[in-house]
Amino acid sequence: MAAKRIIFTINNDPSTDQRMQRICGTLASNGYKVVLVGRTMTRLPLPELPYPAFRLNSWLRKGPLSYAEFNIRLFWWLLFRKTDIICAIDLDTILPVYINSKWKNIVRVYDAHEYFSELKEVVRRPAIQKIWQRIESFSLQRFPLGYTVSQSIAEAFENRYGVRYTVIRNLPFRNKNEVPVTQRKKRFLYQGAINEGRGIEQLLEAMLTVPAELDLYGSGNRLDACKALCRSLGLQHKVFFHEPVPPETLRKLTPYYWAGINLVEPEGLNQLYSLANKFFDYIQAGIPQVTMNFPEYQRVQQEQPVGILLGSTRSAEIARALNHLLEDTVVYEQLTENCRHASKTYCWENEEKHLLAVYQKISDK
Repeated sequence: MAAKRIIFTINNDPSTDQRMQRICGTLASNGYKVVLVGRTMTRLPLPELPYPAFRLNSWLRKGPLSYAEFNIRLFWWLLFRKTDIICAIDLDTILPVYINSKWKNIVRVYDAHEYFSELKEVVRRPAIQKIWQRIESFSLQRFPLGYTVSQSIAEAFENRYGVRYTVIRNLPFRNKNEVPVTQRKKRFLYQGAINEGRGIEQLLEAMLTVPAELDLYGSGNRLDACKALCRSLGLQHKVFFHEPVPPETLRKLTPYYWAGINLVEPEGLNQLYSLANKFFDYIQAGIPQVTMNFPEYQRVQQEQPVGILLGSTRSAEIARALNHLLEDTVVYEQLTENCRHASKTYCWENEEKHLLAVYQKISDK
């Protein structure tokens, strides 16, 4: 049987989407003819990838019209491409995929990286949320084939739209760079976006009563405000902001930290059902973490405790958790050992088998 051709559509830059690089790389290495198309969001050249990748230029970068413009460009791009399967990644590319798949009578698949209509920035704008809910309701019932990043989102889709999607979690590759506890620094690590709703302000306030240092790697819409808060609290001697670094650099740095931090405020179901990349990055690095008591983190914690779960992002609760990891060596060493065991399970080398099973089943139809 000839290798199946698959086009994946994303509304971001193919050079920076690590989940799509893993998915496309796995499928390409297993005989599928994969193409990834997204939009130009950086001037950096595309990295060398084991599959073709394209970037569509757009005049607009923000606002509703930017979505409309990109979807029109994507529709015309898809119209003149031959493929056996088209996979839409998230709601912001789903309509051109649906129309092209109907016109060409080809298989369509939905990959939900987010519970899009429940994104925090969508929930805050009721009129905008209604638009995305209508798109979601119209589309998902017409996409019986799909997969998503967490069991909670899969269950929500089944309850609301009657679709049964497979769970393909956003797991990293194995990180075998283990560092003994004796070589770790008494420093905490936060990696990722410094945006509203990430609990960074509360984390900074917590650091007033934590006898350790904190490094934050990332950027976002609250970066300047958080730097200002850090100065006003007099924390410049123990809290350090760093520019984002390449994922491979972070993979090498993370095992040397005492613990990782993953904070999210539960505004919108997408936040509540989240399963952040950094959660598994910390596990792969073999370091405990302070994270949220959300359904997906509870699932992992029940199987293998890898950190301390928080009921809220209040600064006092964050401080207690961080100090507990510093003071209780028995708990800390047990969590570290649990991370080592869990890293063998929660890795892309295992998760990609489920992805291949999904596309094998689709190809056999």
